[in-house]
Amino acid sequence: MQALKKLLKYLKPYWVAALVAPIMMMLEVAMDLLQPRLMETIVDQGIANLDLNLVIHTGLLMIGVALVGMVGGVACTYFAIYASAHFSADVRSALYRKVQTFSFGNLDALQTGQLVTRLTNDVNQVGMLVQSALRIMVRAPLILLGSLVLAVITSPSLAVLLLALMPLLLLLVWWVTRKASPLFSAVQAGVDGVNTVMQENLTGVRVVKAFVRGDFEKQRFGVANDVLMDRTIQALQLMAVVMPAMSLVMNLGLVSALWFGGMQVNTGSLQVGQLVAFINYLLRALGSVMMVAMVIVQLTRAVASADRIAEVLDSHPDVQDAPNALTPAGVRGRVVFENVSFGYDGEDEAVLKGVSFAAEPGETVAILGATGSGKTSLVNLIPRFYDVKDGRVTIDGQDVRALDQAALRQAIGVALQEVVLFSGSVRDNIRYGRPEASDAEVEEAARAAQADEFIRNLPEGYDTLLGQRGVNLSGGQKQRLAIARALLVKPAVLILDDSTSAVDATTEAQLQRELQAWMRGRTSFVIAQRISTVLNADRILVLDNGRLAAQGTHNELMRSSAIYREIYDSQLGSPVAA
Repeated sequence: MQALKKLLKYLKPYWVAALVAPIMMMLEVAMDLLQPRLMETIVDQGIANLDLNLVIHTGLLMIGVALVGMVGGVACTYFAIYASAHFSADVRSALYRKVQTFSFGNLDALQTGQLVTRLTNDVNQVGMLVQSALRIMVRAPLILLGSLVLAVITSPSLAVLLLALMPLLLLLVWWVTRKASPLFSAVQAGVDGVNTVMQENLTGVRVVKAFVRGDFEKQRFGVANDVLMDRTIQALQLMAVVMPAMSLVMNLGLVSALWFGGMQVNTGSLQVGQLVAFINYLLRALGSVMMVAMVIVQLTRAVASADRIAEVLDSHPDVQDAPNALTPAGVRGRVVFENVSFGYDGEDEAVLKGVSFAAEPGETVAILGATGSGKTSLVNLIPRFYDVKDGRVTIDGQDVRALDQAALRQAIGVALQEVVLFSGSVRDNIRYGRPEASDAEVEEAARAAQADEFIRNLPEGYDTLLGQRGVNLSGGQKQRLAIARALLVKPAVLILDDSTSAVDATTEAQLQRELQAWMRGRTSFVIAQRISTVLNADRILVLDNGRLAAQGTHNELMRSSAIYREIYDSQLGSPVAA
């Protein structure tokens, strides 16, 4: 409930609508409660005395009261929807802005499927509660209170029935509240599971088809879907019991009122119009309790969603700027690792252990090693995608943790291992990191990345629209666009993380020649699987199980490093003896 209270601050900008909606609902309730009294007048005075004039006038008054009530109800709904829709939009925007501040570690912990659920389903649940709070949660207690008072005024003797039935209904409401909360929390977790599987499957659908794993993925989705189904059934079965039980109590009250009221009519102690009015108030009172029960169920769902939203909003980025973060000016690009150790949260073993080296401005540093040796983890520490556990990483003598993140990353160009492209034109994707770049600069970067030729062969050239994640391009084409995007930033430090793995050898050779000109004067880190890519690097780092096993030029490492020679022989030399 605390999380829900915190979210109410997003309703403050719309306080006028949030205030007018309940006032309009009060008007509607007042008109509704007036109707049975007017009906009583028609029956007991108009019909009983054969006063047609009174019947007509009172009937017209009932129509007028109904119209006023309708105006109040429509106005309440309008303002409630306005306030709740804006509230939901603001909460969703706050969530999205928060996610943009997260470091890679936060995103590792809060998976994409969960974040999608929280940005959509959970926000919708809380928004619907706000709408209900401004309508039903105002209407139900007012109708209940007004009906009880007017029922007592109409027939004090029959009002005892309400006092007898209310505890039963309130007991049911309490039971629903206690049972529903954990059930709907489990439902939301089930939605997370379905979204995660679906998102993974749709993203990797080509891999699924390539390995003929459609049946497996169907089974995996089926398991997550069945979990959600079972949890939803449990939650809705609760409602299947509660609502009929409440209807039974209401019908018992109606039958009892007709029975005892009928006897009082026969004895003359109660008039027919009074009985009609009392039954109307009875049904309104009991119906309002049912509305309260429905809102409480909605409340439990919204509380579960609010907790999940608050978990994201209350999360603090693992990587944060220092209080007096420095803005580097004129970055030269001297990168130094000083006894750096690093490990991912939740993992016992460190990924990098005591790594130390220095990359001088303008040097090209290649990083080799087996899968899992820590190559990507190492370069991720330079732009502070993660923070070191021990030691430090410096640029031009400044610890990267003391630098402003945005300014630091603007000085670094990155072509990540997993290429991500966005829906939009080829041109816009290349200048994603530098939107103000001219068309000429975009094309220059594309030529350097060996992408210009295939781009011009696309239907609309640089203005060709890409599908989601660049699905209409080959793997090599996407990698070259990613390299062009990194080059266009004109960074002081360039990081290419296995960014030519899908490029053919001929294109890669041309790309290397072009990149040498771009890398001149820039510190470059190149992770590559092909050793031929890095033979001419100024410095080659060889990682083995998270440790820096060797470093030097190609010739130096051929003399001093058995691991490097093994890699070289396996790719370019004679096979290594078993």
